[in-house]
Amino acid sequence: MTRIASIQIGKIVSGGDPTTRDVTHRWWSSAFDKRSIAGPVSVGPMGIVGDEVADKKHHGGVEKAMLCYGLSHYQWWNQKHPELEMGPGGLGENLTIQDQDETSVCIGDRYRVGSCEIEVSQPRQPCWKIARRWGVKSLTKEVGQSGYTGWYVRVMVAGQISTGDELVLQSRPNPSWSIARANDILFGREKDPHAVGQLKELPELSHEFKKDV
Repeated sequence: MTRIASIQIGKIVSGGDPTTRDVTHRWWSSAFDKRSIAGPVSVGPMGIVGDEVADKKHHGGVEKAMLCYGLSHYQWWNQKHPELEMGPGGLGENLTIQDQDETSVCIGDRYRVGSCEIEVSQPRQPCWKIARRWGVKSLTKEVGQSGYTGWYVRVMVAGQISTGDELVLQSRPNPSWSIARANDILFGREKDPHAVGQLKELPELSHEFKKDV
């Protein structure tokens, strides 16, 4: 059963070396390092109340209100990088989801969870902060190559959620457009121009993602 396995929020912190070109030590201000909170938590159009966003140009906002990530991926990451001991929140997600991943989630999916309703808006586009968080230069690239990116959701109906809440699918307007397939377009694994055009025409796909594919 698809449920919220863990909920995370983050506060903006700053640190690092402002003179280095090393991505794993550069200066940053970020709320990437999320901490678990059991809930219930209040959720509005901009996401979980109390969750902060440092770079509002590239993160957060109505179309990327919450980041979701599949719980099962952490087993794979810990086999690949056992030294990191990654767990829920490790990839900066707000919601770690049990029994759901990029192959089973589609653009435009609407789910009822707690007293909220959410809609899948786009895949997560991995940025340098993943490498910065874990001190592994290759990690951002590895996330893109693996397809284990996570996905963003809009908040269509505000309310409250808690760890353990079930995600109940309300509608699926684009069953042929999984997050995994959208990732294949983004990272050049699927090059069919017709498919690219179809993806861009999806009304539920975020405007920012349409500009990048």
